[in-house]
Amino acid sequence: MFLGVDGGGTKTAFLLLSLEGAVLARHEGGSSYHPEVGIEGVRAVLNDGVRAVLAQAGLPTAAIRHAFFGLPTLGEDPATDPVLADAAGAAVAGSRYSCGNDMVGGWAGALACEDGIVVTAGTGSIAYGEYQGRGARAGGWGEVFGDEGSAHWIGREGLGLFSKMSDGRVPPGPLLDLVRARFQLTRDIDLCGLVNTPGGAARSAVAQVSQTVAAAAQAGDGAARAILIQAGGELARLADAVRAGLGVPEGEELALSYVGGVFRAGALVLDPFAAALEAGGHRYRLRPPLLTPVVGAALYAARAAGIRFSREQVTTLASK
Repeated sequence: MFLGVDGGGTKTAFLLLSLEGAVLARHEGGSSYHPEVGIEGVRAVLNDGVRAVLAQAGLPTAAIRHAFFGLPTLGEDPATDPVLADAAGAAVAGSRYSCGNDMVGGWAGALACEDGIVVTAGTGSIAYGEYQGRGARAGGWGEVFGDEGSAHWIGREGLGLFSKMSDGRVPPGPLLDLVRARFQLTRDIDLCGLVNTPGGAARSAVAQVSQTVAAAAQAGDGAARAILIQAGGELARLADAVRAGLGVPEGEELALSYVGGVFRAGALVLDPFAAALEAGGHRYRLRPPLLTPVVGAALYAARAAGIRFSREQVTTLASK
């Protein structure tokens, strides 16, 4: 069987896939974003998750033919990369495994390991693609000076807009009362204490405010809607940057998909995303993801073992 692990800033998903393409077990654990939970926190999430899916399937660790761990930040810091890889190896206790950034599982799931680009906009934002054996990425620089278009970026922009509405620097809109309700504010200024206390501005907590921004935009808040329009444009630029990095010939149509919680806002993000792609002048086949990132991670593990699933098997997986 093949084990796929899709790590993230909010949750980490685990899935066992049989050689016949059947899902044997699933599990969901906590964050595997080590800057927030620490290396030991990542190690615990991976160990617990692997044990949980094996217990569900009633199988030993030795039954894993290959495992792929897609982990946030992997490949970005030479000091922590080997430590994260060691944590993954310890979780599967000697079984064959490989590691990569969590963007890889998103790509593999959305396009079933076929050539094309996938933009991931969850807690953070990143894009990855493969074309004729080449791979390229863009984004994923982190919340301090990057992650444009991500849930964290949208949440941070939304909190900034709230402060301006509260001050009277911009006209008030639905976002004002929605943020007040979300944080149960007696006074608007009390938000400072909630956010500026230790842990109050945690990456995942700020990212969740993106849902409030989307709700405000849905309620007719033009300023909140402008944040989502800008997010769509930023995410389109990630796709175009990866296309350039892959060396795709001008005029060739390329498959493009998207994953992550930001896109659950639907047309509020997808419409400006598609419009920005069209304005960029490149040809894309924009389509929803075929499979989830954790299934993609399992497919990637199978590919590492020399196994490719048929189109029929992929279609069956997509229907479940």
